[in-house]
Formats: sequence, C-alpha cells, structure tokens
Amino acid sequence: MASPPSPVETSPPAFQPVNNIELVSVKDSKIISVSVYAGRAEVTRLFKFTVKTGQNLLNIIGLPRVMDQDSLRVEGRGAATIHDVTISTITPPPIPTSSPLLVELLSKQKRVEKALERTLKSLSSLETYLSSLKAEHLQVTKLQEVVEQYDVTAGGLDEKVTELEKELNETEEAIKDEKQRLAGPTGNEKLNLKATIGVFADSEGEIKIALIYAVNSATWSAGYDIRVDMQSKEKPVTLIYKGSITQSTGEDWEDVPLTLETATPTFGVGVPTLTPWTISVYRPSYARTSHKLEPGISFYSSSMTPGGAPPAPMASRMMDVAPVSSSMETQIRHRGLQVSSKGNVSATFGVPGLINIPSDGVGHSVTIVKLELDATMSWVCVPKKDGKVHLKAKIKNASEYTFLPGNASVYVDGSFISKSDVPLVSPDESFDCPLGLDPSIRVTYHPRTKKVSKSGFYNKSSIYTFTQRITVHNTKTSGSAIAGSPDALKVKVIDQVPISEDSTIAVKLIQPLLVLPTAEGTGTLGSASAAAAGELKVPPPVTVSQGVVATWDGADEFGRGDVDVEALGKEGRFCWICSVPPQGKIGLVFQWEVSAPARTDITGL
Repeated sequence: MASPPSPVETSPPAFQPVNNIELVSVKDSKIISVSVYAGRAEVTRLFKFTVKTGQNLLNIIGLPRVMDQDSLRVEGRGAATIHDVTISTITPPPIPTSSPLLVELLSKQKRVEKALERTLKSLSSLETYLSSLKAEHLQVTKLQEVVEQYDVTAGGLDEKVTELEKELNETEEAIKDEKQRLAGPTGNEKLNLKATIGVFADSEGEIKIALIYAVNSATWSAGYDIRVDMQSKEKPVTLIYKGSITQSTGEDWEDVPLTLETATPTFGVGVPTLTPWTISVYRPSYARTSHKLEPGISFYSSSMTPGGAPPAPMASRMMDVAPVSSSMETQIRHRGLQVSSKGNVSATFGVPGLINIPSDGVGHSVTIVKLELDATMSWVCVPKKDGKVHLKAKIKNASEYTFLPGNASVYVDGSFISKSDVPLVSPDESFDCPLGLDPSIRVTYHPRTKKVSKSGFYNKSSIYTFTQRITVHNTKTSGSAIAGSPDALKVKVIDQVPISEDSTIAVKLIQPLLVLPTAEGTGTLGSASAAAAGELKVPPPVTVSQGVVATWDGADEFGRGDVDVEALGKEGRFCWICSVPPQGKIGLVFQWEVSAPARTDITGL
C-alpha cells in the first residue's frame, strides 16, 4: 500500500512575481514604417527589451493622444506569448507653481531692482547738485577739484548701474528657465496614452515587439507645378506631381521610411436606403407641409421635415483631417517617389531613403514624379460678356498615374501665370488647365444693329432683325508652335441666340445657318424617341469663310469628351472656330430675327 504524499509534495509551486517593464515610446523605440493616407496615417514602432521567464507586464507610455485605439495591433518575435493589450489615458500630475529656487530668485530680483533704483537716484542727485553750483559762490581754485570729484563719483555710479542691470537680466532669465522647468516639456500633453501588454516568456532573453496603430491629425495632399513651353512642338507641358505631408500627432517622424497611399479608408458608409414615397388627396393642414403638384393632388414624403427641408443626414464616422495651409508649405529637397503598386482604385508611392516629418502642422513637400505631357492649346473669348481672350490647355494624362484633386501653380514660358485646380484625372483622361489671358489677341464686339418690319394682312406680325459684328485681330508676329499650326492660331469665339419661352414668339438664326441635331437617316429634327434610342447625329460644322467654321457650342468637343448630343443648341449657344494668321484680322457676322404678333411687348431683347 502506497504511503500518502507528504505535505511538501502537495504544496503549490512557489509564486513567481510579475516582471514589470517600463518603456517610454519616443525614447525606447524607433519608427520603422509610416504610411500616410488622406486624413490619417499608420505608424509602426519597434521595441526591443529583455524579459524574464514567466509573466512580464510591459508598460509603454507616451503614445499619441490622436491614436485610433481600435486600430492598435501588436506583433512580436521571440520565445514569448502575448496575452492581452489594454490602452489607458495617463493623467499628468499637477504642475507645481513654485519651488525653493524660484522663491530665492524672485527675492533676489526684488533686491537688485531696489539697488538699481537707488543707484539711478544717486546719479540723478549728483547731476542736480552740479547744475545748481553758481560761479559767484565757487572759488576758481576749487573748480578743478569739484570737476574731478564729480567724474570719479559719476563713473563709479555708472559702473554700478551696468553691473546691476547685468545681474537683473541674468536673474530674470533664471526665473524664466525655472518656470519652464516647473511647467514640464512642451508637447507632452499630446502623448498621454499608455499601452499595457501582458507577455509570457518561455525563457529569459531579448524579444522584439512592434506596435502598429493609426493616428489622426496626419494627412497628405496632391500639388502640381504645370510648366508650359509655348515654343515646344512635342510634349510642351511639364507636370511635376508633388505630395505635401502634414502631421501634428505629437511625435516627430525622424529618419523614417515613408509611403503615400491614394486609397481613402471609409467607416460607416453604406448604400443609402429609400424610404416609402406616398401620394394622397390634398387636404390643407397647418401641422403638415405639402408640395403641390397639380390642383387637388399633392405628395408627401416621409423623408421630409416640417418646412419642406430634407432631414439632416446621420453623421458618419469621419476621420479628422488636419488642414494644410499652402501658404505655410515648407519646401524640402525634391526627390522622385517609387510607385510600388498601381491600379484603377489606388496606388502606393514610396519615398526613397529616409525622411523627417516633424509634428509641426506644416506641409513638407516631396516630388512624386515629373512628367512630359502633350497638350492642345486653345484661345477662347466670350465677347458679349468680356472682350479678353483666355488661353487654356487641354492636357492629356498619358502616364500610369492617377492625378488626385489638388492645387496647381501654372507657369507659361517661365513666368508665373496663375493658380489653378487639377481635378481627379485617370490615366488616358484629359483635363482643362487655364493659362491666363493673352492680350495679343484682341476681339472687338461692335454695336448691335436692329431693323423692324411688318408682315401679314389679317394677322399682322412684327419682325425684328438683329445684326452683330465681331472682329478678331491677331497682333502676334509669328504663330505658336503648339497651336496646331506655326502660322495661325485657333481662336474660339462664343455667342448665343435668344431662346423663346412663348409659343407666339419665334426666333430664327439666319447667320451662321446652324441646324439642330437630327435623327440619323431621317433628315428631320430629332424627336424624343430618337433621342432616347441614341440615334441623334451631330450636325457638321458650317463653313462661314476661309479659315472660319461655326458650330453649336460643345459640338467641337464631340469625340474627345462626354457631349450630350440632344442638348446641343437647346440653350442657343454656338461658336466660331477661327484660324487667325499673325497680324491678321477676321470679321464675323451674327444675325438673327425675332417674330411676334404686332404690339407684343417682348422682354429680354
């Protein structure tokens, strides 16, 4: 029969105390990776420390306050197991307002100030005494003695004033330093989070742990330098694609590998849901607002609020975006970025080498890429509103990069012209870039003439015929190499014919003689069914004279962009495309007539 176990054999093993490890995030780790998105950034910090066998409790203080706590991930290498991770806020101790040294310095400041005041008063009294002496009361033999005594006394007082002023300045600087020491280092209020990580180690040794977390108050935005060489025949546009990085997270990014991400994380964004839309017989009610469609019928939408205004949408979980002030942008040395991934949805731009981005809320620029692009130049004028001629370029993005929306600085032949906005541009897509005004192209809008005539025997009508002359003058001595021809410029002049909103008033465009889009193969004006079937055909341009064609505004863009064929001419806008040679002039004539029953008061003419 086995003997019962002894009390020594049944006692539990000795309790092993938990090994506490205290680390400061900024001092005891290194940032090994930063990915910046539009509105946030993802930071990876690497910690190295020694653990003991068994339970270890790692406390990391000084993590940024703007950290998204739900995004924190912990990864590690070594013979250990991570048990749990918690995040808490550090409550800073109360800041002391006084110290023995500060009390002593303040007392010394008062003593020096009083001593300086007495010395200055003594010097002033000496000056007063000397000025009060009169020649009749002073012997000539004593004059030299008085002057010498004054010089010695005043000199001593001057030296004492200098010493006291120096001592007072040193005391005030010491007081300022002591007050700053008591207040603590600036910026610590932004690093007030603490991470507590439980680590069970199989053996004693060094392990590595990486904290990966997202932070707000960090962003990057696209910016562009667009430089146009008007004398270049091929690829006249040089586009410098830049990224401006801004962060005020509280921790400086020093010598870090940096990537810029074009993807935008979204949170809480789903497909909208339609609410029921019901109609009923209109019944007046003071407590309910209706939208009347026709007599006796109205509709009520359950999504409307009293007063007819739609309800405010529910707030989504949006990320904090730190504003980027272009006026505060800090230029750092330019270096091209590497595109580690490209796609129709997003791309990743990697900054070569290491980079410093301090937590100062200031934009720091890096160059993503420098591109040579093709462009088509055009001169556009709307003389009815303004006789100035605008120069613009249609630039084609022939690269593999997606241009994000951003501001652009535009330069023409090395001179700064204007600030512009670049929209979202996909590869192989084109965008318009204004290049300012061209004063060498002058457009004159002559006074309009009007003639009135009558027609009809029983039903008399009044016919108003209007004539508008326009002169385009190219004062250049030579053509532009990128205007499509070295000899002539393509100038687009836009005008409009009025549109009648009354069936009794008819408007007819006489010159240029343009027709509305027609259904292909029918030769008739496009009907609603033809438009719905997509059968409308863009009318060809009308040749007005040599080098001048007229067309509906927008028809000249057909095939190069999204043009609504059905809308062409519906608002009365049309244009002339003029090839104007250097030192050449072209005259344009715009004529239309308006007919209405006699004695009809027509507004808008």
